Amino acid sequence: MFDLIIREWNAWAPGMKGFEDWRHSHNRQTPAQTDKAVLPLAVPKIMHRRLSLLARGVFYAAEGCSKNHKTLPMVFSSAHGDANKSLQHLKDIQNGDEVSPTAFSLSVHNAIAGLFSIVYENHQEITVIAPGQDGIAPVFIEAIGILQEHEEVLMIFYDEPLSEFYPTAPFMFDAPCSCALALRISLFGDGLALRFSRSTEQREDGEHALQVFAFLKFLMADDNTLHLGNHRHSWIWRKI
Repeated sequence: MFDLIIREWNAWAPGMKGFEDWRHSHNRQTPAQTDKAVLPLAVPKIMHRRLSLLARGVFYAAEGCSKNHKTLPMVFSSAHGDANKSLQHLKDIQNGDEVSPTAFSLSVHNAIAGLFSIVYENHQEITVIAPGQDGIAPVFIEAIGILQEHEEVLMIFYDEPLSEFYPTAPFMFDAPCSCALALRISLFGDGLALRFSRSTEQREDGEHALQVFAFLKFLMADDNTLHLGNHRHSWIWRKI
Protein backbone atom coordinates (compact mmCIF):
# COMPACT_ATOMS: atom_id res chain seq x y z
CA MET A 1 0.00 0.00 0.00
CA PHE A 2 1.34 3.44 -0.97
CA ASP A 3 0.07 6.99 -0.48
CA LEU A 4 0.79 9.62 -3.12
CA ILE A 5 -0.32 13.10 -4.18
CA ILE A 6 -1.44 14.12 -7.66
CA ARG A 7 -0.11 17.69 -7.75
CA GLU A 8 -1.42 18.48 -11.24
CA TRP A 9 -3.00 16.61 -14.13
CA ASN A 10 -3.94 17.35 -17.70
CA ALA A 11 -5.30 15.32 -20.60
CA TRP A 12 -5.99 15.46 -24.30
CA ALA A 13 -8.22 13.67 -26.80
CA PRO A 14 -9.55 14.88 -30.17
CA GLY A 15 -12.19 17.51 -29.51
CA MET A 16 -11.00 18.22 -25.96
CA LYS A 17 -9.12 21.50 -25.77
CA GLY A 18 -8.56 22.07 -22.08
CA PHE A 19 -9.07 21.11 -18.48
CA GLU A 20 -12.65 22.37 -18.29
CA ASP A 21 -13.55 20.33 -21.37
CA TRP A 22 -12.38 17.23 -19.56
CA ARG A 23 -14.51 17.99 -16.54
CA HIS A 24 -17.62 17.70 -18.70
CA SER A 25 -16.41 15.13 -21.23
CA HIS A 26 -18.31 12.24 -19.62
CA ASN A 27 -21.50 13.84 -21.00
CA ARG A 28 -20.21 13.92 -24.58
CA GLN A 29 -19.94 11.44 -27.37
CA THR A 30 -16.56 10.14 -28.49
CA PRO A 31 -14.93 13.10 -30.31
CA ALA A 32 -13.81 13.10 -33.91
CA GLN A 33 -10.29 11.88 -34.69
CA THR A 34 -9.28 14.85 -36.86
CA ASP A 35 -8.58 17.45 -34.16
CA LYS A 36 -4.93 18.12 -33.33
CA ALA A 37 -3.54 19.24 -29.99
CA VAL A 38 -2.02 22.71 -29.84
CA LEU A 39 1.74 22.30 -29.41
CA PRO A 40 3.60 24.22 -26.68
CA LEU A 41 5.72 27.18 -27.80
CA ALA A 42 8.80 25.28 -26.64
CA VAL A 43 8.45 22.88 -29.57
CA PRO A 44 10.47 24.29 -32.51
CA LYS A 45 8.72 24.58 -35.88
CA ILE A 46 11.15 22.14 -37.48
CA MET A 47 9.98 19.49 -35.01
CA HIS A 48 6.25 19.88 -35.78
CA ARG A 49 6.28 17.65 -38.86
CA ARG A 50 7.90 14.83 -36.87
CA LEU A 51 5.12 14.69 -34.30
CA SER A 52 2.18 12.37 -34.93
CA LEU A 53 -1.32 13.13 -33.68
CA LEU A 54 -0.58 11.02 -30.60
CA ALA A 55 2.77 12.70 -29.96
CA ARG A 56 1.16 16.14 -30.16
CA GLY A 57 -1.36 14.99 -27.56
CA VAL A 58 1.44 13.87 -25.25
CA PHE A 59 3.21 17.24 -25.54
CA TYR A 60 -0.05 19.11 -24.89
CA ALA A 61 -0.99 17.03 -21.85
CA ALA A 62 2.48 17.33 -20.33
CA GLU A 63 2.68 21.09 -20.90
CA GLY A 64 -0.52 21.67 -18.92
CA CYS A 65 0.79 19.57 -16.07
CA SER A 66 4.23 21.02 -15.37
CA LYS A 67 6.66 23.73 -16.47
CA ASN A 68 9.76 21.95 -15.09
CA HIS A 69 10.36 19.51 -17.91
CA LYS A 70 14.14 19.92 -17.69
CA THR A 71 14.33 18.73 -14.10
CA LEU A 72 11.52 16.17 -13.73
CA PRO A 73 12.09 12.43 -14.08
CA MET A 74 9.38 10.89 -16.25
CA VAL A 75 7.57 7.63 -16.88
CA PHE A 76 5.93 7.20 -20.29
CA SER A 77 3.45 4.36 -20.78
CA SER A 78 1.65 3.11 -23.87
CA ALA A 79 0.28 -0.26 -24.86
CA HIS A 80 1.13 0.11 -28.54
CA GLY A 81 2.91 3.44 -29.04
CA ASP A 82 2.82 4.51 -32.69
CA ALA A 83 2.17 0.94 -33.88
CA ASN A 84 0.18 2.25 -36.85
CA LYS A 85 3.36 3.90 -38.15
CA SER A 86 5.21 0.60 -37.96
CA LEU A 87 2.42 -1.09 -39.88
CA GLN A 88 2.64 1.53 -42.62
CA HIS A 89 6.39 0.93 -42.91
CA LEU A 90 5.75 -2.79 -43.38
CA LYS A 91 3.23 -2.01 -46.11
CA ASP A 92 5.76 0.30 -47.79
CA ILE A 93 8.39 -2.46 -47.76
CA GLN A 94 5.86 -4.92 -49.17
CA ASN A 95 5.21 -2.47 -52.01
CA GLY A 96 8.92 -2.23 -52.74
CA ASP A 97 9.37 1.23 -51.23
CA GLU A 98 12.23 2.22 -48.97
CA VAL A 99 11.76 3.31 -45.36
CA SER A 100 13.99 6.14 -44.25
CA PRO A 101 16.00 5.72 -41.01
CA THR A 102 14.33 8.87 -39.65
CA ALA A 103 10.83 7.54 -40.31
CA PHE A 104 11.73 4.24 -38.67
CA SER A 105 13.24 5.91 -35.61
CA LEU A 106 10.02 7.90 -35.13
CA SER A 107 7.93 4.71 -35.07
CA VAL A 108 9.69 2.80 -32.27
CA HIS A 109 8.04 2.53 -28.87
CA ASN A 110 10.23 5.11 -27.11
CA ALA A 111 10.20 7.63 -29.97
CA ILE A 112 7.80 10.10 -28.31
CA ALA A 113 9.78 10.05 -25.07
CA GLY A 114 12.97 10.64 -27.03
CA LEU A 115 11.53 13.63 -28.89
CA PHE A 116 10.24 15.02 -25.59
CA SER A 117 13.68 14.78 -23.97
CA ILE A 118 15.28 16.50 -26.98
CA VAL A 119 12.82 19.41 -27.04
CA TYR A 120 13.10 20.09 -23.30
CA GLU A 121 16.76 19.08 -22.92
CA ASN A 122 15.74 16.72 -20.14
CA HIS A 123 18.69 14.69 -18.83
CA GLN A 124 16.80 13.16 -15.92
CA GLU A 125 15.88 9.48 -15.87
CA ILE A 126 13.10 8.65 -18.34
CA THR A 127 11.40 5.25 -18.36
CA VAL A 128 9.18 3.99 -21.17
CA ILE A 129 6.80 1.14 -20.34
CA ALA A 130 4.74 -1.18 -22.52
CA PRO A 131 2.63 -2.75 -19.76
CA GLY A 132 0.59 -5.18 -21.84
CA GLN A 133 -2.06 -7.01 -19.85
CA ASP A 134 -1.06 -5.35 -16.57
CA GLY A 135 -2.76 -2.04 -17.39
CA ILE A 136 -1.80 1.25 -15.76
CA ALA A 137 -0.62 -0.08 -12.39
CA PRO A 138 3.02 -0.70 -13.48
CA VAL A 139 3.35 3.02 -14.21
CA PHE A 140 2.40 3.89 -10.64
CA ILE A 141 4.79 1.25 -9.28
CA GLU A 142 7.67 2.61 -11.36
CA ALA A 143 6.87 6.22 -10.42
CA ILE A 144 6.63 5.44 -6.70
CA GLY A 145 10.07 3.84 -6.92
CA ILE A 146 11.48 7.00 -8.53
CA LEU A 147 9.88 9.12 -5.78
CA GLN A 148 12.18 7.46 -3.27
CA GLU A 149 14.98 9.56 -4.77
CA HIS A 150 13.13 12.53 -6.32
CA GLU A 151 10.53 15.00 -5.03
CA GLU A 152 8.25 14.70 -8.06
CA VAL A 153 7.79 12.57 -11.16
CA LEU A 154 5.72 13.10 -14.31
CA MET A 155 3.66 10.14 -15.53
CA ILE A 156 2.32 10.16 -19.09
CA PHE A 157 -0.17 7.58 -20.40
CA TYR A 158 -1.03 7.55 -24.11
CA ASP A 159 -2.65 5.30 -26.72
CA GLU A 160 -4.57 5.47 -29.97
CA PRO A 161 -6.95 3.14 -31.85
CA LEU A 162 -5.20 0.36 -33.71
CA SER A 163 -5.48 -0.11 -37.45
CA GLU A 164 -8.21 -2.46 -38.65
CA PHE A 165 -5.38 -4.77 -39.72
CA TYR A 166 -4.96 -5.90 -36.11
CA PRO A 167 -7.62 -8.26 -34.68
CA THR A 168 -8.93 -6.44 -31.60
CA ALA A 169 -12.15 -8.38 -30.90
CA PRO A 170 -12.90 -10.04 -28.55
CA PHE A 171 -9.76 -8.72 -26.83
CA MET A 172 -10.02 -5.69 -24.53
CA PHE A 173 -6.97 -3.65 -25.46
CA ASP A 174 -7.99 -1.14 -28.14
CA ALA A 175 -8.46 2.56 -27.30
CA PRO A 176 -11.87 4.09 -28.13
CA CYS A 177 -10.03 7.20 -29.36
CA SER A 178 -6.60 8.77 -29.11
CA CYS A 179 -5.79 9.97 -25.62
CA ALA A 180 -2.91 11.33 -23.54
CA LEU A 181 -3.02 11.77 -19.76
CA ALA A 182 -0.26 13.44 -17.72
CA LEU A 183 -0.01 13.26 -13.92
CA ARG A 184 2.60 15.08 -11.85
CA ILE A 185 2.85 13.24 -8.55
CA SER A 186 4.77 13.42 -5.27
CA LEU A 187 4.71 11.83 -1.84
CA PHE A 188 3.98 15.11 -0.07
CA GLY A 189 2.36 18.49 -0.75
CA ASP A 190 -0.96 19.87 -1.91
CA GLY A 191 -3.20 18.08 -4.39
CA LEU A 192 -5.39 15.02 -4.70
CA ALA A 193 -4.29 12.39 -2.18
CA LEU A 194 -4.54 8.76 -3.31
CA ARG A 195 -3.91 5.41 -1.66
CA PHE A 196 -2.71 2.75 -4.09
CA SER A 197 -2.87 -0.90 -3.06
CA ARG A 198 -2.99 -4.45 -4.38
CA SER A 199 -6.23 -6.45 -4.44
CA THR A 200 -6.87 -10.19 -4.64
CA GLU A 201 -10.11 -9.78 -6.62
CA GLN A 202 -10.26 -11.27 -10.12
CA ARG A 203 -11.35 -8.66 -12.66
CA GLU A 204 -11.51 -8.09 -16.42
CA ASP A 205 -11.34 -4.31 -16.98
CA GLY A 206 -9.29 -4.39 -20.16
CA GLU A 207 -5.71 -3.46 -20.81
CA HIS A 208 -3.82 -0.16 -20.68
CA ALA A 209 -5.73 1.78 -23.35
CA LEU A 210 -9.08 1.15 -21.66
CA GLN A 211 -7.84 1.64 -18.11
CA VAL A 212 -6.52 5.12 -18.93
CA PHE A 213 -10.07 6.25 -19.69
CA ALA A 214 -11.34 4.60 -16.51
CA PHE A 215 -8.77 6.51 -14.49
CA LEU A 216 -9.72 9.78 -16.21
CA LYS A 217 -13.35 9.28 -15.23
CA PHE A 218 -12.22 8.53 -11.68
CA LEU A 219 -10.33 11.84 -11.53
CA MET A 220 -13.39 13.79 -12.67
CA ALA A 221 -16.06 11.88 -10.76
CA ASP A 222 -17.15 12.05 -7.13
CA ASP A 223 -16.38 8.36 -6.68
CA ASN A 224 -13.77 7.71 -4.00
CA THR A 225 -12.62 4.28 -5.18
CA LEU A 226 -11.39 2.86 -8.48
CA HIS A 227 -10.80 -0.86 -8.87
CA LEU A 228 -9.01 -2.11 -12.00
CA GLY A 229 -7.69 -5.51 -12.93
CA ASN A 230 -6.93 -7.74 -15.86
CA HIS A 231 -6.00 -11.42 -15.78
CA ARG A 232 -3.30 -11.82 -13.12
CA HIS A 233 -3.37 -8.58 -11.15
CA SER A 234 -5.92 -6.26 -9.56
CA TRP A 235 -5.37 -2.86 -7.96
CA ILE A 236 -7.33 -0.24 -5.99
CA TRP A 237 -6.98 3.56 -6.01
CA ARG A 238 -8.71 5.43 -3.15
CA LYS A 239 -9.12 9.18 -2.69
CA ILE A 240 -8.12 10.00 0.90
